[in-house]
This record gives sequence, structure tokens and C-alpha cells, in this order.
Amino acid sequence: MRRILVAGISGAGKSTMARALSTRLAVPYHEMDALHFTGPGWAVNDEFVTQVRRIASSPAWIFDSYGYPEVRDLLWEQADTVVWLDYPRRVIMPRILRRSLRRTLLRERIFGGNRETLTDWFRRDHPAWWAWSQHGVRRADIQQRVHDPRFAPLQVIRFSTPEEAAGWLRSQ
Repeated sequence: MRRILVAGISGAGKSTMARALSTRLAVPYHEMDALHFTGPGWAVNDEFVTQVRRIASSPAWIFDSYGYPEVRDLLWEQADTVVWLDYPRRVIMPRILRRSLRRTLLRERIFGGNRETLTDWFRRDHPAWWAWSQHGVRRADIQQRVHDPRFAPLQVIRFSTPEEAAGWLRSQ
């Protein structure tokens, strides 16, 4: 495991798993959203594709995403391992709601100095709404990708519960 994608829907714990794997395996971790959003107003990084392409060509990396559309195939072609946090909505939704509520109430700065606001909760692209509406779509897309011969040889480690993932992580 040297080129690892930690995939799943928002709120699954991709960043937490990726950071922990990075520490255990001594492989550099790259936060996809931090690379993608680089300024106020959720400004997108003009150099995003170039930066991801450079990282993906290196011998070892971990990303906490299955990839934005413009880099998705590149990452899947370069990855040797996908850690898939395939959790049901009943696990995801309380996590994403707690995280977004904390970020909103505490006005936490996230990617590019941005913040989640109360107004954002009423937008279709808010993480909670997005996780609810895209859960099945994301799951189906990942399922298709893990069986796509274009991405072989690819080791897929799939977890259905956080407890399974935590147990595996402790063994690494």
C-alpha cells in the first residue's frame, strides 16, 4: 500500500482514516478539499489538476477522496489500494450533522479560510444535504470502479462499519 485512496461519502471519516494511515505507514497524506478550495468564497485552485497530477506521479501518497471529476480517473489509475468506508446513511448522517453543526456554531475555518454558515444549511450543496442525496449515487459509482478492469491491479479494502475499519487500522 503506497498509493491509497480513502473513498466514501461525506461524513464517513475519510480524512480521519487517511491521517491515521499516513502516520502508521509513513506515507504522505493530501487533503483533497484543501487542494481544491484555496480562497474565500470557495474559490477553486487554478493549479488543482497540475498539483494532483504531480502528487499522483510520486511513489507514495494518500488522498481522502475518490477524486473530483477532473482528477478522478487519474487517481484511480495510479492508486494501488482503495480503502472504502461503505457505511449506511444511519452512520453517515449523524456524523455529518454533528460536524457541520460544530463548524457552523464555532465558525471554524476550513478549506481556503472558508466557513460553513447557517445560510449554507439551506443550499443543495451543503454537506448534509449532499451526503443524503448522493449516498446511493456515490456508493454505486465506487462499486462500479472497484470492478472496472481499467483500475486493476487494485486492492480494495471495504468496511461496512466504523468498528471494522478501526480494528483493521489497529492491525496496520
